[in-house]
Amino acid sequence: MSAQKEELVKNEVVHCEVNGKDGPILQKFFGDLFNWEVNADNPMNYGMVGDPEKGLSGGIGQTPDGSSMVTFYVGVDDIFAYLDKAVSLGGKVFMPETEAMEGVVIGLFADPEGHIIGLAKDHG
Repeated sequence: MSAQKEELVKNEVVHCEVNGKDGPILQKFFGDLFNWEVNADNPMNYGMVGDPEKGLSGGIGQTPDGSSMVTFYVGVDDIFAYLDKAVSLGGKVFMPETEAMEGVVIGLFADPEGHIIGLAKDHG
């Protein structure tokens, strides 16, 4: 997700990510497989791919507990409201509204089968 974007598109997929036990290995794998330039030059070593100004961006990284996950994020105008709605429909909050980086707030929920889905809001 780009803090430079003026506004995330409401209710459209705006970011995707692949996370697992070994971020650098995943970054190399997907970089080599798709000829992606993976930029992990940040404090979290989170490998950013794609140009959010030209389409969907993504990231490849490591989870703190070593679990594996593939997640997509939907741009919304009110993360708290969508987390509440997800719960009312049978989902569970996985991560409450959290500032992920300057200007970008995210939240995660699990659907009724346990798939993790992200919500993103640009508040910059």
